[in-house]
Amino acid sequence: MEHFEKWLVISNAGVWVSFMGLLITVVLAYPLAEALALPAQIAAHMGTLFFAVGVKIAYVARLTFLSKLGRPVH
Repeated sequence: MEHFEKWLVISNAGVWVSFMGLLITVVLAYPLAEALALPAQIAAHMGTLFFAVGVKIAYVARLTFLSKLGRPVH
């Protein structure tokens, strides 16, 4: 059980970090696109895809560890 608790903390942090990265890359890719060079715009768009997948994977991991710990899964 202690092992699952550690992974739950890690997955919660993963959701938070991925969500913040997603917000930053969306802002860079769309409202601030004119201020960025083309390679930076490409990186921002790729980052948007990367962080969106990160949010999904970390959230599924979070749900899995909540279930393993016997906690309610919403």
